[in-house]
Amino acid sequence: MAQDNGNRHVPAHVAIVMDGNGRWAQQRGLPRGEGHRSGVGAVREAVRAAVACGVRYLTLYAFSTENWKRPPEEVNGLMQLLVESADTYLQEFIDGGIRVDTIGDTSALPPLVRGAIAQVRKMTREGKKLTLIIALNYGGRPEIVRATRAIAEAVLEGRARPEEIDESMLTQHLYTAGLPDPDLLIRTSGEQRLSNFLLWQLAYTEFYFTPKLWPDFTGADFEAALHDYAQRKRRFGGV
Repeated sequence: MAQDNGNRHVPAHVAIVMDGNGRWAQQRGLPRGEGHRSGVGAVREAVRAAVACGVRYLTLYAFSTENWKRPPEEVNGLMQLLVESADTYLQEFIDGGIRVDTIGDTSALPPLVRGAIAQVRKMTREGKKLTLIIALNYGGRPEIVRATRAIAEAVLEGRARPEEIDESMLTQHLYTAGLPDPDLLIRTSGEQRLSNFLLWQLAYTEFYFTPKLWPDFTGADFEAALHDYAQRKRRFGGV
């Protein structure tokens, strides 16, 4: 649920599909990996803007289950960048009161990446200003399948009855259990699709699309998205 921050209506939870790194690099005659590296700067801008604006949760789509199909050198570069970024920004997260968490099947990630993630999660667990959620090896459909299997096992084992299955039960078995659904989804690069991101959670989320490529997305752009959101009236299916 969104919250009032002064005279502005601020979303409690913002989710971002960070699209356009590869195109940004190609436009400059650079390897795609340089686009991802430049995109880290935009992540930092978005995090700082989220804290400044009073957003409580920020979910970033960093690596999808489909991204394994990319060239091995690009995937390896992304994994290395995750490790480097975790080390580079750990102290900034701690000092800024930012708690870092992940969603997705992180068990499939390389050991070095899993270790870096575990370290950041441990060292930032006391953060109160913002919860930064990184979606890694995440896919909306696999998430729902995983939740459905867990509920089916509970029924088979007698821990739940079929008539007890409802939206609340399924929600409790998602990666995002305990988190509010996003109020606002931002997608950069001009594309207007979900790309298998938070399919259950985005049922009543407001969407904001911008043609800017992710490495060019600034804190001011983040604030502009929030300003656009503040002008909307959310009805959740009502009149």
